[in-house]
Amino acid sequence: MIKNISNLGDAALYCDFGIEVNRNINSEVIKYFKAIKEKNIEGINNLTPSYNKLIISFDLSVTNYGEIKDKIEKLNINEVPNNSNKKLEIPVCCDTSFSLDIERLEKKLNSSKQKILENFFNKEYFCYMTGFIAGMPFLGDLDKNMRAQRLETPRVKVPKGSVGLTEQFANIYTFESPGGWNIIGNTPLVVFDSTKEKEPNLINPGDTVIFKPITLDEYKNYNE
Repeated sequence: MIKNISNLGDAALYCDFGIEVNRNINSEVIKYFKAIKEKNIEGINNLTPSYNKLIISFDLSVTNYGEIKDKIEKLNINEVPNNSNKKLEIPVCCDTSFSLDIERLEKKLNSSKQKILENFFNKEYFCYMTGFIAGMPFLGDLDKNMRAQRLETPRVKVPKGSVGLTEQFANIYTFESPGGWNIIGNTPLVVFDSTKEKEPNLINPGDTVIFKPITLDEYKNYNE
């Protein structure tokens, strides 16, 4: 449940669900996110969910902080259906040309490439949020023996489709971008498609993901 609602500037609410980062708390954030979208509350023009926070932006010419806060507090999130969440299989190639940081991870995790990839692919991931760049999913939770810090010096360019690990999360770079995650592979799937106006994200908060290993030949021929 929401622990506190406060002002964020003149035209936004900051909904605080606590300080912990886990699936249960994030599921509450997602329920409120979906309930607000479903209610189509007048004046709300943007919703930004994160691990344990939800920012609700609104149009001051239509409504105000007090009105939105009152409506949020009266929401019945138990009415939100659970069947809208998807379970997705994402192909990933971990060929040497894509596994840019596997040697670093071997040292940091004191493990072999084979064991790291075995642990990575034998895990179901939960999408906590998307962000940083459009459609980038933050997928938890990596086992404790798979958690490594970001690169000391971030890359200027991380290739589109790169799959990276940092701390308790895995992610997928939806565009070429600067970044400091430990890159272990690449997916041929389009994870964010701006031409799909209603649903540009392949992976959304609340979805679960399983990664499937593919060969370099399978990767090259995937979209043919």
